Amino acid sequence: QVQLVESGGGLVQAGGSLRLSCANSGRTFPNAAMGWCRQAPGKEREFVAAITLSDGSAYYTDSVKGRFTISRDNAKNTVYLQMNSLKAEDTAVYYCVYNRRGIATTPRSQDYWGQGTQVTVSS
Repeated sequence: QVQLVESGGGLVQAGGSLRLSCANSGRTFPNAAMGWCRQAPGKEREFVAAITLSDGSAYYTDSVKGRFTISRDNAKNTVYLQMNSLKAEDTAVYYCVYNRRGIATTPRSQDYWGQGTQVTVSS
């Protein structure tokens, strides 16, 4: 089974950077994608970014384009989310997600979820 563990969250001031990591310690699928969704207090869960594990193609939600970069290290079954120029509105619990059949751009379409890691951006 797919098992996802996130790390790298924390407290950072506006304009700063954080890097999140997510490792899949379980089953792998040849056409899979991994990525991130997030949920801020009082708001609906939203898709953030995802990457196709086979070729590294990526997709981002508009609000993070140009600021966040997703990457993967297939030897470690790990994906990373480099978050730069952080804003207060980026404050959320960030969840690693996994899809067996490629990139999915809505939270409800994700196959597997990690436990989440808190990112807090102070202004």
